[in-house]
Amino acid sequence: MSRRLWILATVLTALPVPAVTGCASTSPPPPPESHAGRPDRGAELIAQYGCGSCHTVPGVDRAGGLVGPPLTRFGARSYIAGELPNNADNLRRWITDPQAVEPGTAMPNLGVSAIDAQDIAAYLYTLD
Repeated sequence: MSRRLWILATVLTALPVPAVTGCASTSPPPPPESHAGRPDRGAELIAQYGCGSCHTVPGVDRAGGLVGPPLTRFGARSYIAGELPNNADNLRRWITDPQAVEPGTAMPNLGVSAIDAQDIAAYLYTLD
């Protein structure tokens, strides 16, 4: 090895390596597809519970709300409400009792039953 290469290698190995941070390095893997629930019924329930008054939800009539985040590409997201890793169990938990997950959140408890939450989650996971 030439003297110049040896010096360069020595200098480079002595330099501190910055830690890699940011969303990409701490994000969980994409959520698994939800095999439980009926997506077709979930879309109807999203309309019935009035989710579209706060959220934009593709494929649901009159679901163009701007209060909450748009639910477009929901299946590709890493987190639910910035709190929970995005998976079917956590999504059902969030839908049925958002205040238990994040007290004081603007997301109201709408009294969504467990089976309805399962169907709503199944629909949202089709949005990737």
